[in-house]
Amino acid sequence: MHEDLARIAVATALAFASGSACAMTAASPLVQCHVVDGGKLSKESGGPEALCRAIQAAVAGHEPKERYHVAVTVLGPSRISVQVSSDSGRKVAEQKYGSMDRELTNSSFERFAAGLAAEIFGSGK
Repeated sequence: MHEDLARIAVATALAFASGSACAMTAASPLVQCHVVDGGKLSKESGGPEALCRAIQAAVAGHEPKERYHVAVTVLGPSRISVQVSSDSGRKVAEQKYGSMDRELTNSSFERFAAGLAAEIFGSGK
């Protein structure tokens, strides 16, 4: 009986250990986003965090097979410039986005991100 309890205890410990190992080795994000001069974005837009979330979500929707590096430069509250490269060395042409009559908003980030993802994965042509 003691042997059975010992086996159960060992099996339980191994199950917890392997579960913890999986959680600690979760895949790293496939989109690394960096924003320069994010303070130029309005607070109402959600700022650089909202911009990166929109880009990461749009790219993730295309189920990328490699990591992408996205460098966003905020040119002003209504204009951004983005450069994208992949781990394999592929580069996407610089993308620029702006609004003529208002500051960028969270919804404009989402529209831009959708177009950027389409350009990255070739469905924007």
